[in-house]
Amino acid sequence: MHWLTSRFDIDLSSPRVMGIVNVTPDSFSDGGQHASTASALAHCEALLKDGAHILDIGGESTRPGSPAVPLDEELARVVPVLREAAKLGVPLSIDTYKPEVMRAALDVGVDIVNDIWALRRGDAVDVVAAHARCGVCLMHMHRDPQTMQVAPMDGDVLPDVNAFLREHASALMARGVARERIVLDPGVGFGKTVAQNLSLLARQAELLPLGFALLAGWSRKSTLGVVTGHERPVDRAAASAAAALLAVDRGARVVRVHDVRDTVDALKLWQAVQAEVAPR
Repeated sequence: MHWLTSRFDIDLSSPRVMGIVNVTPDSFSDGGQHASTASALAHCEALLKDGAHILDIGGESTRPGSPAVPLDEELARVVPVLREAAKLGVPLSIDTYKPEVMRAALDVGVDIVNDIWALRRGDAVDVVAAHARCGVCLMHMHRDPQTMQVAPMDGDVLPDVNAFLREHASALMARGVARERIVLDPGVGFGKTVAQNLSLLARQAELLPLGFALLAGWSRKSTLGVVTGHERPVDRAAASAAAALLAVDRGARVVRVHDVRDTVDALKLWQAVQAEVAPR
């Protein structure tokens, strides 16, 4: 399996680690730490040194209750970082739902559009469909960041998540976007309860028959805090690596993480064990 993107054909036969670069003052875990272009680029280089395969750069927090960021402000945050990061020679992802930011990012060489709204805002579908090769990640989200945890989903979420992802991936392919360009994200924490998030992980393999690579974004999420008792997101690194490992073991091909080195080490162990149980 491969992820076809603007500049890279990413081999997903081994799990890939997507390192998070938040160019924001208010992200739930590391807001303000990488808000300048220089500090964001230094963080990019540090994540690559730790073993990240992909960098995911975003200029607007999507934590529960977070306010929307004006377009000009988001562009001012991310475009200088993207322009310089494009010189690093690794796949870049833009974490945005705004079509204008997608266009600006693709114009400077970004490889992947990572959209929590699954291209449902403005003419985002047109932006991706018009591009010759860019990769895209479609995520399931219930409601919106301002209200998703005020009124989360009810009951068993797997059928709704499955149907949503199938519908929007099919619609994108109907616009001429190749299946190999599309990755799906079940949206852990985006309008789901703790129990529902854990169910998504336990039953994640039920999404594999959709026929797309899966991305899992468990890093430092509040569900891990509930399970472990750690209130501070930074203290959830071990649980985040464990969740990434469980997601990969259930079929995820990309994991989006803050703690790259811990995740890479965990996956090295998983791969070593897998090599021993594989037919010789």
